[in-house]
Amino acid sequence: MDILLSNASGNPLYEQIVDQVKQAILQGEIQEGDALPSMRLLAKELRISVITTKRAYEELEREGFIVTMTGKGSFVAGKNREMIREEHLKQAEAHLQQACELAKRSGITLTELQDILQMIYEEQ
Repeated sequence: MDILLSNASGNPLYEQIVDQVKQAILQGEIQEGDALPSMRLLAKELRISVITTKRAYEELEREGFIVTMTGKGSFVAGKNREMIREEHLKQAEAHLQQACELAKRSGITLTELQDILQMIYEEQ
């Protein structure tokens, strides 16, 4: 699993880690039961603080993407289909929010935006 961090990003480093690990899980790059690097190893590889990796892992665990077993490490949690669906809905909503903001700034009407969305959705 490759994680790329950017200091130029508007997102904190821990959020960048969380987002990239979630994407890897949702896309099947890492599977249920796979071990994640230890917090110390990941911090060393990314050249960041262990506190940052700890915060990222805690967030991933809180959201149900990983489980941590004391003395054994952190592992990809069993896939909860509803959780995955909710995450996908959240991502789609964020993209649609951006599209709506652009449409409003550009003078595109709701009807035009709905027509575009329907056309794109039906092409898929």
